[in-house]
Amino acid sequence: MNSDYFKNKVILVTGAAGSIGTELVKQLLRLDPKVIRCLDINETELFYLEQRFRSDKLRIFIGDIRDEKRLELALENVDIIFHAAALKHVPLCENNPFEAIKTNIVGTQNLIQVARAANVKKIITISTDKAINPTNVMGATKLLAERLTIAANLYIGDRNISYSTVRFGNVLGSRGSILPLLFNQIRDGGPVTLTDPKMTRYIMRIDDAVKLVLKAAILSKGGEIFILEMPSVSTGDLIDAVIEEVAPRFGFSSKDIKVKNIGSRAGEKIHEELISEYEITSSFSLKNEAIYILIPKNESYHSKILIEHHKAQGAIILTNETKILHSSANAVKLSKEDIISLIKTIIDEYPRDNLFK
Repeated sequence: MNSDYFKNKVILVTGAAGSIGTELVKQLLRLDPKVIRCLDINETELFYLEQRFRSDKLRIFIGDIRDEKRLELALENVDIIFHAAALKHVPLCENNPFEAIKTNIVGTQNLIQVARAANVKKIITISTDKAINPTNVMGATKLLAERLTIAANLYIGDRNISYSTVRFGNVLGSRGSILPLLFNQIRDGGPVTLTDPKMTRYIMRIDDAVKLVLKAAILSKGGEIFILEMPSVSTGDLIDAVIEEVAPRFGFSSKDIKVKNIGSRAGEKIHEELISEYEITSSFSLKNEAIYILIPKNESYHSKILIEHHKAQGAIILTNETKILHSSANAVKLSKEDIISLIKTIIDEYPRDNLFK
């Protein structure tokens, strides 16, 4: 990674107190930016963020991306925005759809409009695999957040501005993800809830997700969606591995912890996707890297220029034979041993208060 790219830059991270936002701040601090502005609505977690890093490069902003006036103050003289703020819990968004719309869609558009007026050079919006052929409110709102970000490139005129998106799967160990839920259920002696043992999900570590986000900021020219190839797990295998590894840490044997099948939740798919059939024909992969770049098909985005730029960087055309991106059922599956090893590293590396809430 070209670490000099972020040197002396003024960077804003929305949703900075969340798991992805916090890891972004952590990795960016190593790259010698001028300032990192941390915007979040969660006052308590912002306090913990500031106390954790204790850096004179941090500026803490309590604020909501729904509030344009607050964004105008936060975005003054900013060079790069990493947009991680979102409502992301599928059941909560199902039950509160307009709140999801106001944050994930209206909030994203607010950020884009204020950023354009402030002449911010680059925005990277963080999205999810649930935006592909969405079956739930959260996925639908993130799809529109992607489209808003990409479409913003049509309104920049001759300004040197670019807007791009990063799309990834489930981030293990992040707050609100399945691991904290399972850990707490095991701590309480069970039962552990299982939706469907055959359900599959793309997974990745927080640090790998953020490395992709930073790489996308360096590579992007405007209009791309960046995707990292990820392995997948079945929820049945994941739960078996978590019980085997975590139960003894709380004084139980794995046989003590019962599993309760509760069925799929509203809006959940059995398998997820990273690229739709429509997108595959305008997609590229980077040589020697498991990174994929989706180029807009509409020539209004100067797609031919984008294609030539990324070909010069070593990108090659992706074919329909790449099934692993079409469904988590076709991705490389982690074995039970692999999952246990991953769980161990997450427990060792991430703050306990993220995993046990």
